Amino acid sequence: NEKTDELLVRKRRTKTALGADGQWEYLVGDAPTRMNPEATGISVNASNPMFHRKDTDKHFQWRVRNLPYPSDNYDISIDSEKRQIVIRTKNKKYYKRFGIPELDVIGANLLEGALTWYHANHTLVISYQKPKEVLDEEVKDKMERKKLATQQEDDAQCKQQ
Repeated sequence: NEKTDELLVRKRRTKTALGADGQWEYLVGDAPTRMNPEATGISVNASNPMFHRKDTDKHFQWRVRNLPYPSDNYDISIDSEKRQIVIRTKNKKYYKRFGIPELDVIGANLLEGALTWYHANHTLVISYQKPKEVLDEEVKDKMERKKLATQQEDDAQCKQQ
């Protein structure tokens, strides 16, 4: 968002084995949903768990909506070997593994102390504190965006003839 400088969507596209552009992978935010009732008669149930990422200034944050189980049912852990965060429920109704691509880029390991979570209103919120290297990179990106914004504002002024 340009006004609040909040990251709403981050996506990347990789090449396929044959060199063509692959599908978009959404790292932050959700893919736009397109419902065409004429093409498909089947749609996703609204009560299914929905997993998405929404970062804050100091934390990577993921939300899993539609999880009605009590807080003591969840087991959130870190798999250091695969460099992933693992969500399990004791009643075996939900299981999810996911990594943090920004940490993979800088080669940082996941730390148990940086991981926090809570459950409220049928939503499981998992936060992982951003390391200093990632915060520094975000500051650099923010400065570059400000430079681009000021350059665009300067270009918008038309010279009088």
